[in-house]
Amino acid sequence: MALTPSNMLPLGTKAPAFSLPSTNHETVSLADFNNAELLLVAFICNHCPFVKHIRSEFSAMANEYLPKGVAVVAISSNDVVAYPDDNMENMIRVVAEVGYHFPYLLDESQEVARAYDAACTPDFYLFDRDRALIYRGQMDKSRPGNDIPVSGVDLRAAIDAALAGNAVPEEQSPSVGCNIKWKPGNEPG
Repeated sequence: MALTPSNMLPLGTKAPAFSLPSTNHETVSLADFNNAELLLVAFICNHCPFVKHIRSEFSAMANEYLPKGVAVVAISSNDVVAYPDDNMENMIRVVAEVGYHFPYLLDESQEVARAYDAACTPDFYLFDRDRALIYRGQMDKSRPGNDIPVSGVDLRAAIDAALAGNAVPEEQSPSVGCNIKWKPGNEPG
């Protein structure tokens, strides 16, 4: 399993627009989150061991922060032909198993992953009220097999600071995980 770090999109970048199908058979777009104080966009998938490692805590974090005005959306951008475990049918199954209470979207064209410069799963992007990027990187230092408990401490610190009206520290650590499974010809340059 090759490790891929996130690309660390520049802070201040405006959230790229998207309009994608969700596991509840609706189309979800960036504009659907206009009323949220913060927006957390997570690139995840079903089969990645790094995502499986954090998904219970990620789901719990989302449940904790959704009532506080933090919108959460997860996007799977993997090639579902080469990786059928990541197709919509299996996304629906994972939502039921894990208990995601936020939209889980399929980026079949991979255009949204390219717009966000997403590189790995999981990859997290936190945007402020104006949808400017204030945090990108890891949930915490826990990885499969490193015996560090999954706590979400890095991502939680960023969300808590932003909700309190404080600046999010600019020193941020990249996420690490499996590379996004690009369709042939879609690989970033």
